[in-house]
Amino acid sequence: MDNNSYDYVKRSKIKKNNIVLIIFVTAIISAVLGAGSIFVVLRFFPDLAFDYVTNVTKTEKEVTVTDTGIADAVEKIYDAVVTVRTYKNGQLFATGTGFVYKKVNDEYYLLTNYHVIEDGDRVSVVFSDGSEKNVIVENGDKYSDIAVLSYNSDDELLVAELGSSVDMRVGDTVFAIGSPLDSDVYSWSVTRGILSGKDREVEVSTTNSTMSDWIMLVLQTDAAINSGNSGGPLCNSNGQVIGITNMKLITDGVEGMGFAIPIEEVVNYADAIINGEEIARPYIGVAMTDANSSYTSRVYGFEPMDGVLLDSVEGNSPASKAGLKKGDIITAINDVEVKNVASLRYQLYKYKIGETITVKYIRDGHSKTTELTLVSN
Repeated sequence: MDNNSYDYVKRSKIKKNNIVLIIFVTAIISAVLGAGSIFVVLRFFPDLAFDYVTNVTKTEKEVTVTDTGIADAVEKIYDAVVTVRTYKNGQLFATGTGFVYKKVNDEYYLLTNYHVIEDGDRVSVVFSDGSEKNVIVENGDKYSDIAVLSYNSDDELLVAELGSSVDMRVGDTVFAIGSPLDSDVYSWSVTRGILSGKDREVEVSTTNSTMSDWIMLVLQTDAAINSGNSGGPLCNSNGQVIGITNMKLITDGVEGMGFAIPIEEVVNYADAIINGEEIARPYIGVAMTDANSSYTSRVYGFEPMDGVLLDSVEGNSPASKAGLKKGDIITAINDVEVKNVASLRYQLYKYKIGETITVKYIRDGHSKTTELTLVSN
């Protein structure tokens, strides 16, 4: 190899080494600058970095939850809510909650639960400004647990806006306003929760008996419902009434289960009362008890079973005309099984006066059927 060739090879090697060195140095400088840039952003512009991460997180989850409270919704109905006071023989007998339902001329109509005003001889309401006014009990119905009160006033009262329980979805925000614990101290308390369930069939007693005698189809909520809340509004997040709170399950191991009558049912009964219509339900003319109670086995000597035992049958009543007798056990109405007095009454009251139903019953161990025409009491 001559000297010129040797010099050429040497220069080529030097050139390649220089290129490698330049690439290496460039990579190091880029890495240092990149790390420095990240440090500067995190040190001096943390919000930019946070916004970037947050935006990425929201994009990935595709869910954004905001919670700004329901104060505006509460204000829409707050002054329409009243405390209801029931007196008997001059003494405070019971308290509850109610709300202004509608206005006709100078007459205001308020709603509450029937059990709040039941057995009282005078009823008053306390408005949010602290004023107490006597009201007239227009009428009420113990099975729907609805009562209508009226108050004539030249003053302009806030009337509650009604919503729809049908349009509500399980999980929607709801809130209740009432006077819990029968105390003025906690009047107009607001409790918040969600709609936990719809169309719940809950057995209740309309008397002081421990035996349930009625089934109510109600909304379920985990908003706190306490004694004194009865008759108050259950509202949606727009401050519209979707139901009337009327009960809470109180037993060991049960928390956060309150119930409300759907506003659609409330309106049907309330308007009927305001229009002077009689709330009439079918009557069959029997005294009855649960066939699965210890009483039936003790008195009648058979094993407890699902159904309704007839303790007595009135003469010339629909039941008597249908051939039913004392000791018979009704087990179904129009092929729908009845397990107890509550379920029998619930099924029976679905029908109108004048309609004919098929009754399945047991007599002396044998299953029989008969037709019965419903009349009013």
